[in-house]
Amino acid sequence: MKMEKVRPIIQKAIEEKRWLFEPEAMEILKIYEISVPDYCFSNDLQEVMKGAKSIGYPVVLKIVSPDILHKSDAGGVKLNLTNEDEVRKAYLEIMANAKKFAPEADIRGIIIYPMVESGLETIIGVTDDAQFGRAAMFGLGGVFVELLKDVAFRILPLTPSDALAMIKEIKGYPLLDGIRGEVPKDIASLVTTIVKISNLCSDFPEIKEIDLNPTYVYEQGIAVVDTRIKVGR
Repeated sequence: MKMEKVRPIIQKAIEEKRWLFEPEAMEILKIYEISVPDYCFSNDLQEVMKGAKSIGYPVVLKIVSPDILHKSDAGGVKLNLTNEDEVRKAYLEIMANAKKFAPEADIRGIIIYPMVESGLETIIGVTDDAQFGRAAMFGLGGVFVELLKDVAFRILPLTPSDALAMIKEIKGYPLLDGIRGEVPKDIASLVTTIVKISNLCSDFPEIKEIDLNPTYVYEQGIAVVDTRIKVGR
C-alpha cells in the first residue's frame, strides 16, 4: 500500500526531470510514518490564509519552486507569522522576492507549516556514491553540518543496529546522550527514522538523494522540518 501511494509521486517528478516538491517529499515521509509537522499547500493567497488559520498560528510560509532549492537565499521563507495580516504580507513578499531572485522561476505555490518547537538540530540523509552506491548519513544538522562536518555514513540497507552505531559514531553524540546532566534526547526515534528512510530507499531505487535538515530531536520524539528528495532513473 505504501509503495502504491508513493510510486506516482516519484514517477511524476522523474518525468518532469526535477527534484520532488517539498509538499510531495513531506507526503512521502508521512506515508512512511516519519514524523513531520502538519502542512498545507496552495498557490492562491486566500487559500494560503485559510490554510494558516486551520493549522493554527504562529506559522511558517515557504516558497515551492523547482528552480529555487535554497529558499532562504531567495527570501522565500517567512517565520513566526501570528495573524492574517502577517500571512498576507509574507505571501506577497515571498512572491516578489522569488521573482526578483529568479525571474524565470516556475513558482508552484506556498507550503504552510506550524512554528514547531526547536530541538537539537540533526541531519538525516542519503547520498549516491558512484563507487559504493547509496549510503545513509547522520550528523548534527543546521549550520553544524558545514561548520563541523560531524557526520557518519553507512551503506544501505540498514538494520536498527547499523543506525544506532552510526549515531554513536559522531563526535556530537554526547549532546544526544545527555552531556553534563542534560536530559538525553530520543535516540530510539532517530534510529527508527533512519531505518524507515533506508526502507524507503530499498523500495525505490529511483531515490538518489535525501536531505532531512534540520531534523529536530526532543526528549521525546523528533520532527523533520525541512526536506529535499532527488529522484532519477
